[in-house]
Amino acid sequence: MRAFLRFWYDFIVGDDWTIAVGVVVALGVTALLAHGGMTSVWWLLPLAVAVGLSWSVVRASSKGH
Repeated sequence: MRAFLRFWYDFIVGDDWTIAVGVVVALGVTALLAHGGMTSVWWLLPLAVAVGLSWSVVRASSKGH
């Protein structure tokens, strides 16, 4: 059971836990906006992915690599 849970943790979180948190936050905000009456919130998730990817690349490149 421990190996199974470790696999899923590594699969979902991976090397950068901040990206996983960003995805959860983006999904939550999208759900709140859609539930609140905004019907056109499809653009939020691609924007969150682009921002998260850019931030991750900038952070990785500033580590001296």
